[in-house]
Amino acid sequence: MTNEFTAESYKVYDIQQYTMLNILEGSGRFMIDFKTYKCCKKKAIFLEKGQFVKFLGDQFKVRFITFSDTDILQSRDARVLFKHLVSMGYIDFKACKDREAFVTHNNCRESMDTLVRLAVQQWYWKNPFGATKEEYQVLFDINQFIETELKKRNNPKTVKAFFKQKETALHTLVKRKLGISISKMTANKHLLNCKRAVAFTDKNIQEIAYDHGYTDPAYFNKVFKKQVGQTPLEFRANFDYKNRDSFVQELMACISAFHKKEHRLHFYADKMCLSTKALSHKVRNKMNTSLGQLIRDALIASAKEELRSGESVKHTAADLGFIDPNHFSRFFKRYTGLAPSHYGK
Repeated sequence: MTNEFTAESYKVYDIQQYTMLNILEGSGRFMIDFKTYKCCKKKAIFLEKGQFVKFLGDQFKVRFITFSDTDILQSRDARVLFKHLVSMGYIDFKACKDREAFVTHNNCRESMDTLVRLAVQQWYWKNPFGATKEEYQVLFDINQFIETELKKRNNPKTVKAFFKQKETALHTLVKRKLGISISKMTANKHLLNCKRAVAFTDKNIQEIAYDHGYTDPAYFNKVFKKQVGQTPLEFRANFDYKNRDSFVQELMACISAFHKKEHRLHFYADKMCLSTKALSHKVRNKMNTSLGQLIRDALIASAKEELRSGESVKHTAADLGFIDPNHFSRFFKRYTGLAPSHYGK
């Protein structure tokens, strides 16, 4: 099933079916499983059941294409798309333009299994971890075992003990291809489960600690804060799954209104009635990014819009509050990789 819509800013979209996401319009950042990514148009992002996505900006037009379990489970290779090893899974249409057509409405309605098959082909063609198909199957078997065991026991110690008995070749393969150890891979998935429980349930922190293999809730709080930078209760309040307080909306509206003339952090701190340090800290905790990055994102989005409309570099630089065109050109190239005079050509 295909669904196109304008995403609601900062709303959590729970993924209840295997889903392919396309960002059609919009700029800024989005979050998947507590990791923040830059807007990536022309990419197909694959999401597994149980994940979530949150769009950290306004006017994101998106397409969700959902698959049945049958569409996915009939192909063992399909897990390279949906069963993420270390980050989100995606394919890049720019890298293989002849396959971009398969996300049109007609093609998606005609054959979901064809869509999955073509996406898998491109994923292997892209080969993000530089492995053979046989090595990928081993990596995903390890990944699947870790996820299954953590769901059963919610204790990484049992998983680590299991792999400690396995031959060195398995550990070498994971380290060489993924850049992390099996132990770290397990710890990361366990932490993600803890963060989900804290953010998306009403359980008290003591209960969550026990559920996830900690016999001492105080130690769980200590470990969680060391790894996340916030206590579990702070993390829950800042993620704000249910209430969605107005802070983010107010800040983004302020940046949208003033970013062309005001690039200074303290200006926005004054507008939000906070110190610069307090505002920066709050942005980091709530949005997993920096205040400076939010301002830069807004400037880049406005610059691209003006340049696409045919405005000169000189006019765009002046309109966005830069002291001279050269300063603007350096800024634009640094964050986009292109000179503004070449953008859109």
